Amino acid sequence: QVQFVESGGGLVQPGGSLRLSCAASGSIFSLYGMGWYRQAPGKQRELVATVTSSGRTTYADSVKGRFTISRDNAKNTVYLQMNSLKPEDTAVYYCNAAAQTTMSSRPWTYWGQGTQVAVAS
Repeated sequence: QVQFVESGGGLVQPGGSLRLSCAASGSIFSLYGMGWYRQAPGKQRELVATVTSSGRTTYADSVKGRFTISRDNAKNTVYLQMNSLKPEDTAVYYCNAAAQTTMSSRPWTYWGQGTQVAVAS
């Protein structure tokens, strides 16, 4: 069974940095697009950044220039480097990935369990 597990969240002061990781466990035949979403209390989950299997990236306007998404295909891992953090970045961050577990299976979208990021002085 495939699972994606996030790590790297925590409490940081405004202007600080954190690096989130999301690693897949289990057997994966092919990994497609990956991304990060976040959900703040009382708000809907929103897209933060995505990266395709070839490395093409997209970002929400609110994080452009501050966050960087990357992936290591050999490790089936996606990262989110977050710099110049603001209090409004406080949320639970979830990774998301489309993966195929066998050659004959259909791609499936997986979600991590979430990691809390809190930005406060």
